[in-house]
Amino acid sequence: MATVTTASAQQLDTLCINTIRTLSMDAVQQANSGHPGTPMGMAPVAYELWQRFLAFDPEDAAWPNRDRFVLSIGHASMLLYSMLHLTGVKELDSSNHPTTRLAVPLEDIKRFRQLGSKCPGHPEYRWTSGVETTTGPLGQGVANSVGMAIAERWLAHHFNRPGFELFSYSVYAMCGDGDMMEGISSEAGSLAGHLKLGNLCWIYDSNRITIEGSTDLAFNDDVAGRFSSYGWNVEHVADANDMVAMGKAIRSFQLLDDRPTMIIVRSHIGYGAPTRQDTKEAHGEPLGETEVKGAKTFYGWPEDAKFLVPDGVREHFAEGIGKRGHDLRAQWNSLRDAYAKQFPDLAKQLDLMLKRELPEGWDKNLPVFPADAKGMAGRDASGKALNVLAQNVPWLMGGAADLAPSTKTRLTAVEAGDFQADNYGGRNMHFGIREHVMAAILNGMSLSHVRPYGAGFLIFSDYARASIRLSAIMEIPTIHVFTHDSIGVGEDGPTHQPIEQLASLRAVPGMHIFRPGDANEMVEAWKVIMKFRHEPALLLASRQPIPVLDRTKFAPASGVAKGGYILVDAEGGKPDVILIASGTEVPLSVEAYEKLKIEGVKARVVSLACWELFAAQDQSYRDSVLPPSIKARVAVEMASTFGWERYVGLEGKIVGMRTFGASAPLKDLLKHFGFTVDAVIAAAKDVVAKAR
Repeated sequence: MATVTTASAQQLDTLCINTIRTLSMDAVQQANSGHPGTPMGMAPVAYELWQRFLAFDPEDAAWPNRDRFVLSIGHASMLLYSMLHLTGVKELDSSNHPTTRLAVPLEDIKRFRQLGSKCPGHPEYRWTSGVETTTGPLGQGVANSVGMAIAERWLAHHFNRPGFELFSYSVYAMCGDGDMMEGISSEAGSLAGHLKLGNLCWIYDSNRITIEGSTDLAFNDDVAGRFSSYGWNVEHVADANDMVAMGKAIRSFQLLDDRPTMIIVRSHIGYGAPTRQDTKEAHGEPLGETEVKGAKTFYGWPEDAKFLVPDGVREHFAEGIGKRGHDLRAQWNSLRDAYAKQFPDLAKQLDLMLKRELPEGWDKNLPVFPADAKGMAGRDASGKALNVLAQNVPWLMGGAADLAPSTKTRLTAVEAGDFQADNYGGRNMHFGIREHVMAAILNGMSLSHVRPYGAGFLIFSDYARASIRLSAIMEIPTIHVFTHDSIGVGEDGPTHQPIEQLASLRAVPGMHIFRPGDANEMVEAWKVIMKFRHEPALLLASRQPIPVLDRTKFAPASGVAKGGYILVDAEGGKPDVILIASGTEVPLSVEAYEKLKIEGVKARVVSLACWELFAAQDQSYRDSVLPPSIKARVAVEMASTFGWERYVGLEGKIVGMRTFGASAPLKDLLKHFGFTVDAVIAAAKDVVAKAR
């Protein structure tokens, strides 16, 4: 009887694996677009992980202590969609609560890559429940997974108590040859090894095929040696179809706690396809009807059946991952209930954090800066505000790409500590000189509901651009702090002076970019950013001092909450000209306003700290700040002029940068590039004359 049962179980395993393969093939073929080969080759690996190991409850894909599965090879999305469908993962509502609807109905698989389908070309967070992060740009998923693993270690240190292990999840990331070629994977692997993240496992599909052909064309790294040098445990599975070997490798990972694990799996892309197995054609295009039928014959599948899910497949998954996940979640819920009674304050923190809400008194004791003509650098004001907020919000944590002393983003409280392998409770992150992976790790941390920030110089936002963009696509409240925000960097010269970066970042949909005009505006910007739940933010700060404006003479800095506001106005509120500025150029515009007033030119100064927030205000408010009837307008900003036309119109003027910078002391640069009171006044008089 035991032999019969074992044989039956093996047959059922094979049936489930081939269902994953054929659903993936059929979806790609029907869409006439996609990547069928990897799901065909790696289906046994995904099956073994999900069915026998993954701590995940399909009934609640947002259960906090679930294991995370990240498909870094996002082009193989049908592998994930097939798993989500067959395991019966339920859709989450807008509040992250499970519903009775399937996250991936079979009809959506049939509409793979079509408008409105839950199965887009690459996995999209917030679009398909069960997708832990948006992947597609190679290397991003594995980098996000490091952030998730960091978050788990911090959450466990902060919340776990003897007898109450609330957080103990593992993070699995399936990656491929393309991930290994992208530089970000090296950054991520190096840092993960340094931090000894024993909860992190990368499963590397080594199929040796890319879009152009064999990886021999461009890649012959010793990946095992590379990751061993990073301090990783490396396991090998010689055949993706060998589930016994795969299970053994996963168990080896689970037994280790002092280093991350890389499981290198040798697979055949397009496994079973008569002529396209191990070819580049299986990677990036449909197999074709004839090849699909041939593969199905190889699997022992009805060659004319499409989107077939045989009887017993769903039930088998329900008895495996479904039952295990249900029991684990039920145990965790009971544990959490008991925890809440014994540790009510920590339980309240956890509840707020998971809802992306703020604790009571989160903004208490924030500094209010007195008027000061000498001023304060934006980075200094930001650092002061950040440190107060960190005392009030325990899950606010972050660091810099080796630039904390310059960006002023170190949390100075003794209890904040440094996040290191021997102190997972630290809140000061050290990302090293790794801007790109820093931003990607922040996304992984944010997806885990801690509140992360990362810092660097604005010029190096270019190195992090892909990850910054993905934070906007995913609508997660990652905070990017960038200092040294203009030619004010001075002697460092053109390579370090951002020009086009600000305009290009403003072009990212959903991103909120703040460039405060003095220390009090900086505090107000932080207050706005902290309340974001789905919006990523870039906070730009100067290296050089900015005069702190006298708020008894000028409008309150709280106007930053609307993105732009009237800082000071002409008598009677009827200006001849409007001066619009951000950042360090706000006090410059105020000085020009004062001199224009003496010369009989009535001006209004508008501080436009955040274009995106201002654009979100109703039309009546925007018109009250920038009346359409007033055509005489001057914008002042030490960055590319690109984009300012929307505010000054064709008849206005822009005092900005039209070239790269230069290496010189700040005063010389300001004079050379025309950021002087006289230049602003001249521009104002010119537009006033033309408007008359």
